[in-house]
Amino acid sequence: MNAIQPSRPPLQPIQKRRVIPRPKRHLRQRSYQVMALESTAKIAVNLVITAVAASALSQLLPYHWSQQEKLREISTEVKLIEGHVNDLQTQFSRNFDPQQTKSIMQEQGYRFDPSQRRVVLMNPDRLEDQQTESSP
Repeated sequence: MNAIQPSRPPLQPIQKRRVIPRPKRHLRQRSYQVMALESTAKIAVNLVITAVAASALSQLLPYHWSQQEKLREISTEVKLIEGHVNDLQTQFSRNFDPQQTKSIMQEQGYRFDPSQRRVVLMNPDRLEDQQTESSP
């Protein structure tokens, strides 16, 4: 056992070169092309949406303005009718007020309360004409 043994080199692991995978040039260019195509598609879609929105607004604005004009007309009509209704309500309450029955009857008919005297107003010009005719 004491024999001479052949010398062996010490065992070391064989180092392999680490290969770092580099993205190939054509793959990089292709990803840029895909990104450019995607961005172009997004811009095109946004332009179409903007055009549709502008078209819708151009059609809706005149309709909105006409509706606003109709609303103004209706509100003025409502104000006039409210005034008329208020007049009718006061007239209604006056017509059915028992204390004003006599005065309403006198207004609407030619009957007068017997305790009331009639006053007849004469035109002063006519009075002078009558006096001059009667004094010859």
